[in-house]
Amino acid sequence: MKNIQTSSQSPIEAKVYAKVLWRLVPFLFLCYVVAYLDRVNVGFAKLQMLSDLQFSEAVYGLGAGIFFIGYFLFEVPSNIILHKTGARIWIARIMITWGVISVAMMLVNSPEVFYFLRFFLGAAEAGFFPGIILYLTYWFPSERRGRVIALFMTAVALSGVIGGPLSGWIMQVFEGVNGWSSWQWLFLLEGIPSILMGVCVFFYLDDSIDAAKWLTQNEKNFLKERIQNDQTEASDHGIMHTFKNSKVWVLATIYFCFVMGLYGVSFWLPQLIKSMGVKNVLDIGLLTAIPYGVATVMMILVSRSSDRMGERRWHTAIASILGGVGLIFAGVFSDSELLGMIALSIATAGILTSLPLFWTIPTAFLGGASAATGIAMINSLGNLAGFVSPMMVGSIKEATGSPTLGLYVIAVTLFMGALIVILAIKKPAIS
Repeated sequence: MKNIQTSSQSPIEAKVYAKVLWRLVPFLFLCYVVAYLDRVNVGFAKLQMLSDLQFSEAVYGLGAGIFFIGYFLFEVPSNIILHKTGARIWIARIMITWGVISVAMMLVNSPEVFYFLRFFLGAAEAGFFPGIILYLTYWFPSERRGRVIALFMTAVALSGVIGGPLSGWIMQVFEGVNGWSSWQWLFLLEGIPSILMGVCVFFYLDDSIDAAKWLTQNEKNFLKERIQNDQTEASDHGIMHTFKNSKVWVLATIYFCFVMGLYGVSFWLPQLIKSMGVKNVLDIGLLTAIPYGVATVMMILVSRSSDRMGERRWHTAIASILGGVGLIFAGVFSDSELLGMIALSIATAGILTSLPLFWTIPTAFLGGASAATGIAMINSLGNLAGFVSPMMVGSIKEATGSPTLGLYVIAVTLFMGALIVILAIKKPAIS
């Protein structure tokens, strides 16, 4: 995280931004790791939950995806509230409520309860990710956001590196303890940290530069001046204007394509590894760490290249194409553990790398209330793919006995997203 400066910056500038970076990003990173574990641990719970509760693949796919309906409905209102009330109170509220609901997932005993809790888990978490992206625009100008957002979003990859082995270990060690199934222990033990982190958010985060007691007045003035200068090119129209902005809708379409890939991997990676012949749940957990580890390295290196070259469009598109190619080969080599893992690593790295690069684009031309609404709108519409992707793969797997065709469909959407980026993102400021 320390190497986030351009070669032309002054030593004072480097010192100030390093101070802000180390104060905010590691903490927000940890919050996102906890968030992402709560969001996708249902993929590991699936390994035993379906047989215990007699759920079909289609029931699982719908339950995994219905999270994003709640997420979609409450995303924009949540980000507007955050912009008005401040990040400290609202992000704390988000994390505590979703932690409580995540723990309650251990009580699932029917498809209806599964759907109910997944919906309200999405509603509770709505606003967290776009809220953090918005929050980072308060502190970092656009030319610095590529690497900052990438560092924050490597939490997705790291949650896979940590969460896979951790989830596998919990499910192996806690099976039958206190008379509970391993998936119940998984929801309990991975939900509690969200509640604790929510309390920490309330006491740790500052709503603005002016509220940061850890900055000197000169440092505050410097940061505010940089943000004000950066926002001269950004749009700060009202909420309704944002909804009518064609660029926002194009970006939401692109993000939908990328999120199709993200949750195709996140929800189905344990099952894909299991289908390669790996049976032990702890071994599956350990192997899931490999694709996410590769993705962590690629996210940081490619985002640095994008910031250094001042180029967003081709970096984003190529990463998405690489993700699609990896998914195709994951389907082709689904019977080979070695080749299948290589393909899944390429797919995961490409997909996860496209996401932080994408978010440098909308934050470059949206400001103020327009940023709060636009970022939330792009994220909420894009995350509808989180509903479509697992449900589609689950239905295809139930109909054909294999998720391979689903992987091919997701690969096509990634190619479509890359094509739209290349054709539609023309403005020099966001090229």
